[in-house]
Amino acid sequence: MSTTTVVVLDNGGGLIKAGFGGERDPSVILPNCLYKPLTSKKWLHPNPLNTTTTTEQDLTSASVRRPIDRGYLINPDLQRDIWSHLFTSILHINPSQSSLLLTEPLFTLPSIQHSIDEIVFEDFNFTSLYIADSPSLVHLYETSRRPDGLLSKAQCSLVVDSGFSFTHASPVFQNFTLNYGVKRIDLGGKALTNYLKELISFRSVNVMDETFIIDDVKENLCFVSVDVARHLNVARKIGNENVLKCTYVLPDGVNYTKGFVKYPEQATRYLVDGDDGGGDREMIAQQQPQENRQKLVDLTKNEFDLTNERFLVPEMIFRPADLGMNQAGLPECIVRAVNACHPHLHPVLYESIILTGGSTLFPHFAERLEKELRPLVPDDYHVKITTQEDPLLGVWRGGSLLASSPDFDAMCVTKAEYEELGSARCRKRFFH
Repeated sequence: MSTTTVVVLDNGGGLIKAGFGGERDPSVILPNCLYKPLTSKKWLHPNPLNTTTTTEQDLTSASVRRPIDRGYLINPDLQRDIWSHLFTSILHINPSQSSLLLTEPLFTLPSIQHSIDEIVFEDFNFTSLYIADSPSLVHLYETSRRPDGLLSKAQCSLVVDSGFSFTHASPVFQNFTLNYGVKRIDLGGKALTNYLKELISFRSVNVMDETFIIDDVKENLCFVSVDVARHLNVARKIGNENVLKCTYVLPDGVNYTKGFVKYPEQATRYLVDGDDGGGDREMIAQQQPQENRQKLVDLTKNEFDLTNERFLVPEMIFRPADLGMNQAGLPECIVRAVNACHPHLHPVLYESIILTGGSTLFPHFAERLEKELRPLVPDDYHVKITTQEDPLLGVWRGGSLLASSPDFDAMCVTKAEYEELGSARCRKRFFH
């Protein structure tokens, strides 16, 4: 077992999950960016998401700088600044007495790998480094959770990772990602947020600068439709019959600095919607007088309504062509990933699909995926889709498990090896 502290860092394009090997949950979840509000001249570090802070941050119309674009590191200096804040001010560790397990996107270019190695060994002086990819860590964690399941016996799974920057369908065999079978869609949470910004700006109010606020709208109000045609018909209705309509109030900067759903019960009304789009009439009728009373408050300039945007935005994962992208949707992507593997693996892969990543958190995501995938799969194959218990933390938990294993030290590249052999030679140790 390692005698030094092992820092596990899942460095996503949207969020950084960081903590120590052997623990169940990360110590901190931090947006991987700097932001500059209208009231400041400096770029600031955002508050961690999983801790309570006394200072409220006003993110209205804040400018954002991210070190990662489209999944890959484009600004090493900015990433170094964010990591330095993370290690010194939040985790309170001494990197020169610690090992680092770092996640890296599939197919990272050698020049980016070299930049990361420089930051880890030359700027922070970590004693050793292990680079892992997300699908293998997800597979490792899920097999540890169900040691008697098909996943553990076959040592084979198909990990669908839909995150901030992109969506990957990755076959994993015996804890190694089969790179030749990986299929990618250039669509993730960032693109969905941008699309929602465009829809709201075109139909209601200009929110093109409100990245953080529209992120909140997407996470709280959007869902995946299992029957798009029926929900489109519901969205056309007016008054009480439109159970999809939701009102979101923008922050005013005086009374509240965060946006919120005006009538929280509206967000889940579609769940009790009947097949004819009627919904639970009695419940809606009881809510209506209260809504009318509250609408006497003049918030018209500070709020907007959402109807079909709620399900048309996540729909892009299944139909990227509607955004003008010449790429297949997620079901076809999965089929292509499976078909790239040996035929003997096909039935096991279809029965061991694991969903991870923040963009799989939309309600009914797995249900819709199974509905669209089933017609594309041979009849004699079973389709089983499992969503991780926490898709945001699944990769980190797999890394924590790996970092606490007895063999972890032998798998790492040490600083001495890096200085002697260089980045390219050391990278061969990680089978990427």
